[in-house]
Amino acid sequence: MSTDTSEGAVCVANIGPRERRKRLMFGVTSLVVSVAGAAALVLSGTAVAWRAALFLPFMSAGLGFFQWREQT
Repeated sequence: MSTDTSEGAVCVANIGPRERRKRLMFGVTSLVVSVAGAAALVLSGTAVAWRAALFLPFMSAGLGFFQWREQT
């Protein structure tokens, strides 16, 4: 008997349409804030080390999009 669950496994969404929409809006909002922040920092000539702080907002945007797409 195999304990591998990958064969014939069915992915069941654990969130409804309303929660998916919330995650999508979070991803879009985070992306807009991140891009605006990046543009402001680049145009103002801020050091690259300070621009690295934008990793977190960009990561939040990606997380929102992935959760929306995978329905988790």
